[in-house]
Amino acid sequence: MRLLQFGLLVSLASGLAAILVYITGVTHLYDNYQPSNEDLKALQSLQRNFQKCVRANGLGLQAVSGKDYCQVSIYFPSDTVPKWKDPKTGELEGLSFDFNLCEAVATWEQVRNSTTILTREFIDALPNGWEEYAWRRINKGILLNRCKNKTLCAEKLSLVLPDTPPYLPRQFGRCAVIGNSGDLLKTRFGNEIDGYDAVIRENGAPIQNYSDYVGKKSTFRLLNRGSAKALDKVVELDETRKEVLIIKTTIHDIMRKMIQDVPIKNPVYLMLGASFGSAAKGTGLKALEFALSICESVDMYGFTVDPGYKEWTRYFSESRQGHTPLHGRAYYQMMECLGLIRIHSPMRADPNRVVKWVPSLDTIRAARIASDKLLRLG
Repeated sequence: MRLLQFGLLVSLASGLAAILVYITGVTHLYDNYQPSNEDLKALQSLQRNFQKCVRANGLGLQAVSGKDYCQVSIYFPSDTVPKWKDPKTGELEGLSFDFNLCEAVATWEQVRNSTTILTREFIDALPNGWEEYAWRRINKGILLNRCKNKTLCAEKLSLVLPDTPPYLPRQFGRCAVIGNSGDLLKTRFGNEIDGYDAVIRENGAPIQNYSDYVGKKSTFRLLNRGSAKALDKVVELDETRKEVLIIKTTIHDIMRKMIQDVPIKNPVYLMLGASFGSAAKGTGLKALEFALSICESVDMYGFTVDPGYKEWTRYFSESRQGHTPLHGRAYYQMMECLGLIRIHSPMRADPNRVVKWVPSLDTIRAARIASDKLLRLG
């Protein structure tokens, strides 16, 4: 009987010890994620500099801190007249937009240190990568029975799927991303743009007849679904025929046939990408994302980011209905004031313009570490 009691006591003691070890481990893990005073000071410094930067460089925009160290709202002047309506609700775009600086710093730091080109290596590394992911990058991939026939899926992706990343973080020095806004015709940025190490263009934007405004150089071209279906026309836009074509959607049998039959000798890849919610939409943001994944510094031209927006125009064709122009302008201003990009526009045309109050690299680095901790706690 005493032996049985002793055994129960030993078992109880072992159980309590295991619980204590577990609690100690969880507490230690929690402490590792708990932001220190230095972390909170870093986020406060980021907030202060960010607000000053928006006020100094945003052409009337104001940034106000939110309910915690991460939240910030960017406000437009009260006399701003919104022009864009939500097609579903009919509501006009608002004059203030909320952002999470912690999420932005963490997400963009990940972009800066990752590849944004889809590779075989990436698919192979994913758990069930072919069955759960690869078929999504093939047009009508759902008909492929989730790539049960891996050989067939690999064949359909073969022309756009390198084994390993063709480009590395910070492989290029200074890069320019060229949007398609009609504002480009207000300033002759051509020679300035041609001075960059790499130039990224979008969709079917032409160079010929507009080189004084948009430059001649073109290193990469990011394509949406519609442009990708006309690859044979797109390759003619660059007279050197050396542009690297990056498709942000899926590979289509029509594209495969054109690549093989035309033939298209330009490198063609599919783009991977981070998720930015609905903060800023369209090919422009994806082009900036791609640039930030391969370039040391990124400047943007041809985005509608100046006050006085009336309608979305393209420099080479008729006006079109844009999407969330004020939201986009606020998001791009956030990017500039996090030190990610530098904006060039008719009202910011000085090539030597200094972005005032942009947080230092040390501040951004410290804020990223603090952001990681807060996001893990959240």
